[in-house]
Amino acid sequence: MKKVALSFIVAGISFLMCAQTPTTPKIVYTEASDLTLTGKLMNTPNPYHRVDTVKFKGFTASENNQVRNSAGIGVAFRTNAKNISILTEYGDVGYPNNTGGFSARGYDLYIKKDGKWIWAGAGVPGDLKKPFNVISNMDGTMKECLLYLPILSEEYSVKIGVEEGSVLEAIPNPFRYRIGIFGSSFTHGISTSRAGMAYPAIFSRDTGLQLLSLGCSGNCKLQSYFADVLAAADVDAFIFDPFSNPSIEQIEERLFPFIEKVQAAHPGKPLIFQRTIYREWRNFDKNRDKAEADRIAAADSLMKIACKKYKDVYYIYPNASAKDHETTQDGTHPSDRGYQLWAQSIEKPVKKILRKYGIK
Repeated sequence: MKKVALSFIVAGISFLMCAQTPTTPKIVYTEASDLTLTGKLMNTPNPYHRVDTVKFKGFTASENNQVRNSAGIGVAFRTNAKNISILTEYGDVGYPNNTGGFSARGYDLYIKKDGKWIWAGAGVPGDLKKPFNVISNMDGTMKECLLYLPILSEEYSVKIGVEEGSVLEAIPNPFRYRIGIFGSSFTHGISTSRAGMAYPAIFSRDTGLQLLSLGCSGNCKLQSYFADVLAAADVDAFIFDPFSNPSIEQIEERLFPFIEKVQAAHPGKPLIFQRTIYREWRNFDKNRDKAEADRIAAADSLMKIACKKYKDVYYIYPNASAKDHETTQDGTHPSDRGYQLWAQSIEKPVKKILRKYGIK
């Protein structure tokens, strides 16, 4: 009799424990490309590539890899989920020395609050084949989200997961117009701590204008085959960071043909060129200081001619430095603070130029 009673007690305790143990909610995943992608220069067979490398030829192996990186691409959606997870099928994965893992192969989440994009979470999977939470323990109210994809990795699939029963759906593109931006490692976002800290991303969040990034680290040299890509893009305007990588000889040889090819495909649209920024490695290295000064002088001279020779061509002067000279990551690339200064420095001149073309 005692054994029977004991059995009932054990069974009862087990039942109560099971009843009190919370069940792990089922996670439902949605492919990011089924939502709203922002920052894409053109449609591609792989939605997370920036250029169709089957259609467009001429790239070096390095360039071919870079244009398949998802740098500058974001995903816009709304959800009332309390937790957001991400599951990625990677292609090429970047492990650079000069860029944080959250930026190179991870994700960066912003949520709109009181009309502004506020940073919400970032992360990178420890095991690239497993999901991870980019944010947890939210309040369950509906939120507009913007998720930036990795800047130095290739993805075959990006799945966004929420608890079963939660809403996860596309929203209209939160940014207006289509403004292509082609540039160097600076435009690519090298040395950022998070993918959303590249200056084109900061500029878009601050202004609401959509920049479509084609930053290619070390490889923005006014090449004609890149001009072919830009010529085929559907855009309202262009911004260029074209003088940070090429030699003086390349600038002299390629600048005017580059302008003419892009203008032939986009007549009447503004082409805004940026001078290269001051690199802090010049501070005490006399050779580097002279080389940088000579290249800037050459670009200034040619752009003075270009602005007179070609209609709709402009030249502006970005700044990524502060008086304390503490805005660099490695002497070449700005820190997050430096990229913020860059975005802020070009906001007024870019918006002033674009207003002439009805882009507000």
